[in-house]
Amino acid sequence: MSRVSRRDMLGAAVTTGAVLGAAAVAQAAEPKVLPIQNLKKTSRAAALYHCDFGDPGRFSQQLRNIGNHLAIYNNDPRALKVVIVTHSAGIKFFLNDLADTPWAMESIDPQLIERVNALAAYGLEVYLCRVTFSTLKVDTTKARTDAYLKFVASGIATAAALQEKGFSYLKVG
Repeated sequence: MSRVSRRDMLGAAVTTGAVLGAAAVAQAAEPKVLPIQNLKKTSRAAALYHCDFGDPGRFSQQLRNIGNHLAIYNNDPRALKVVIVTHSAGIKFFLNDLADTPWAMESIDPQLIERVNALAAYGLEVYLCRVTFSTLKVDTTKARTDAYLKFVASGIATAAALQEKGFSYLKVG
């Protein structure tokens, strides 16, 4: 029978700790994903705005439409629930910066995110597609961390699931 020294035990403990620590860091780096079964329609009227485009003018128009839509319901999130489901180039509007992304040569007008923040005060939520981040090799830590932003496994699957739950589908085009 072999004898185990204190040095061997300490080495094994340090190695185990390092492996577990690395796994915890890797898991913490991955964003929490809102499960599709947890999507809920929390108001009588509900709308999903589909954003799979990167044109800032079109995005500005979408924000204007959302603002007008909310205004008709007196900006009451209990009366109207609005969600933006974004994937493809649409995610760029919700990144901290565009470095090391397919849009690295572009810039985003900071007023766009200020307008989103203002709409979020009336209950707007934005669902970011995890598949897009993976496919485009965009680090998920580049996403803004505002409370109204949530990752979903798939933007397009989320859009379909929300329609099934009674959300009206709208796309600015």
